Amino acid sequence: MTYQETLNWMFSQLPMYQNIGKTAFKKDLTNILAFAKELGNPEQKFKSIHVGGTNGKGSTSHMLASVLQEAGYTVGLYTSPHLKSFTERIRLNGAEIPKTKVVSFIAKHKLFLEKQQLSFFEMTVGLAFDYFADEKVDIAIIEVGLGGRLDSTNIITPAVSVITNIGLDHTQFLGETLPEIAFEKAGIIKKNVPVIIGEKQEEVVAVFQKKAQECDVELFFGSDDEQCYQTDLLGDYQTSNTKTAVAAIQQLKGFQISKEHIVRGLQNVVKHTNLQGRWQILQEKPKVIADTAHNKEGLEIVLQQLQKEPYQQLHIVLGVVSDKKLDEVFPLFPKDATYYFCKPNIPRGLSEKIVKKAANQFNLIGTSFDSVNQAFETAKLSAGKEDVVYVGGSTFVVAEIL
Repeated sequence: MTYQETLNWMFSQLPMYQNIGKTAFKKDLTNILAFAKELGNPEQKFKSIHVGGTNGKGSTSHMLASVLQEAGYTVGLYTSPHLKSFTERIRLNGAEIPKTKVVSFIAKHKLFLEKQQLSFFEMTVGLAFDYFADEKVDIAIIEVGLGGRLDSTNIITPAVSVITNIGLDHTQFLGETLPEIAFEKAGIIKKNVPVIIGEKQEEVVAVFQKKAQECDVELFFGSDDEQCYQTDLLGDYQTSNTKTAVAAIQQLKGFQISKEHIVRGLQNVVKHTNLQGRWQILQEKPKVIADTAHNKEGLEIVLQQLQKEPYQQLHIVLGVVSDKKLDEVFPLFPKDATYYFCKPNIPRGLSEKIVKKAANQFNLIGTSFDSVNQAFETAKLSAGKEDVVYVGGSTFVVAEIL
């Protein structure tokens, strides 16, 4: 198979959460454990940091990779979902996995994958772990896909476990309350592995303390650090992520990392890892900002930052996926903006007409468009030089305009 045929097979043969949502979610580690065994247990052949949480786990993962690269280490980075290209999910010192590696890996294991009926995510995790073991990385930063306890990545025994924060997202899988969700996320806490919790949240502290006691490990809170760290990632929400990343680095044993490495690593995240879609300024006059925040907790901070921007008129290109609770997120959006409603081009995308109708109930007024690009181009044409265009609501909306 060619690279494109390989990807098509991966995407279509087996369910992919990115596209279809709930029916692709597997609450079980049986498959990934069987696959790891088939691969010779590559997850045991490299050191790792495991990063979970509701918001900020992607940014924090990229920060950790950047700091470790700055210190001269060979660093694997596994994140999801991808924005433009599948190979973004698996990086080595910032460089994406070669397409030839994806093709040869799938070809070699195709019979097993078909027989075992692995999900798209499970086979991708196997590919990442196999690649990192082959490349003999010094350390890999592994971002949890969804939840933690039963996530396919949770077969590693990391050097440090990180949970950024807990918010109400993916409630149909993880539970309807913050403590229920925290229980799932706390599933990545393991015996003798130090744990960093990014934000100390009253509602869930007890959940983490209980799990830490069971595993006989110490709990550290990133938010206890009163120092401020500079980063090239411009979102206000990155303040918390930098503290979480620094706390994780401080608990990492056996690596020589100086203060200078931390400072330079945090200031060169985009350069070292090519992270996109986090308060990304795409142009000036009119200023265009794209951000992948897509749940209540993430959008709250982003929209507060947006209100601080100087502008004559605000234009918002907005699309969401079908499992979002609109009555929780729409009240956060400014009523004085002009809206351009659209549907991200995935099966999980919510119809632009439904989004518009729901938004109107919260006095968010605008026009619906057949595609993200049409909405985006119209917003840019409508905007004056002193205006701001914000693109968001979903990772997949941002992906289409980058």
